[in-house]
Amino acid sequence: MTDAEQTEWLTVPELVELLGQSPSRIRRLIDDRHLLATRVDGVLKVPALFLRDGAPLPELHGTAIVLADGGFSDGEALEWLLSEEDSLGTTPIAALRAGRKSEVRRVAQALA
Repeated sequence: MTDAEQTEWLTVPELVELLGQSPSRIRRLIDDRHLLATRVDGVLKVPALFLRDGAPLPELHGTAIVLADGGFSDGEALEWLLSEEDSLGTTPIAALRAGRKSEVRRVAQALA
């Protein structure tokens, strides 16, 4: 089972409320890859795992850039972050949240 199957998804209005930012600022965070989003049932949503302490997870941005530079679409990057990665022994987002940023980025670069 991937984290994608059990993750909590947040809509832009929910993010506006949680982060205290305007809808346009939330969209800018997504456009600039501070957050990654996908359409779930036609609605743009962000995994709650991508937030910590009322802000985007700081480690996510650089990792998303590494994946994008490696040719991943935002949707593919999001799916990879939420899926079990054998070389990490967990999902990449769980490893990022556990402080294993360098290890996650090395694996991401190797996939590129």
